[in-house]
Amino acid sequence: MSAGLLLLLCAAAALRPAGAVGPYDQLPDVYRSGVDLVLEQLRSHASVQHHFVYLRSVEKAQIQGNFGVNYFNHHFYLKPTTCAKGASKEQHCPFRNDRPLMDCLICYKTISGQMDSNPKPYIHCMQKPRITREMLAAREAECKKVSYNPGAATILALKTG
Repeated sequence: MSAGLLLLLCAAAALRPAGAVGPYDQLPDVYRSGVDLVLEQLRSHASVQHHFVYLRSVEKAQIQGNFGVNYFNHHFYLKPTTCAKGASKEQHCPFRNDRPLMDCLICYKTISGQMDSNPKPYIHCMQKPRITREMLAAREAECKKVSYNPGAATILALKTG
């Protein structure tokens, strides 16, 4: 009897309950919007054959600017699943362990909590084993173009008439 109960408990623990909170759900909304944009970009590329889900953050950085402006850098991993490309977020998709993680970085600006399109968010994803030092340096340089520049013009520096 106890062996059957133990087996039932193990099976229940292995299956994710419908109301369970995953790593994506634990992200603040402002970071989730960045992950969503990356996933949308991946789905739109014909060369990407798998459905990916957010696995975990490697690094998150936020710089507070003036007048409700914030700058975000989010480095995270996506994991391929067994679901067909374009599966919904609500669909439970088991991970594939025969494919590498996707290493992604997004750098973007928000105004009052909403992602701004100027400057355009910088997105770079590559399979983890293929990332080179040169790519990491290029990522850093591109994110600096999106990030806060303390010497940049502010509303107070604008000239009128």
